[in-house]
Amino acid sequence: MNALYILFAVALAVVSIFTGEVVTYIALGFILMALHNILQVLKEISAKLDRRN
Repeated sequence: MNALYILFAVALAVVSIFTGEVVTYIALGFILMALHNILQVLKEISAKLDRRN
């Protein structure tokens, strides 16, 4: 799955360079990393709740 993320990031980087939206690309990267971290925390909480019940 990481290869898919890398491919997607490279494709977005190429598009952002051609359109001149490099700052937007960087901001989108930060947002996606934050969302990924939130997802991981929610998965951990769900796993703990599943083990508890």
